[in-house]
Amino acid sequence: MSRQALVKNQGKQRFKFIGDIIAELKKVTWPSRREATYLTTLVIVFTVVVAIILGVIDFGFSKLMNVILLR
Repeated sequence: MSRQALVKNQGKQRFKFIGDIIAELKKVTWPSRREATYLTTLVIVFTVVVAIILGVIDFGFSKLMNVILLR
């Protein structure tokens, strides 16, 4: 195969790939605005709660180590 034919074939493959991406995105069931907002809020709240729990545990271990090491 000549170089020009290879380049032309690669160009066709790229356009086909982009077309396939667009076709797949049309099949996706997108969440509603309300559902997306709810799930985003849920993730943020969960993240904050876990961060607080880990912070408290870290603070507790820090104090415990100070008590043990500074005895």
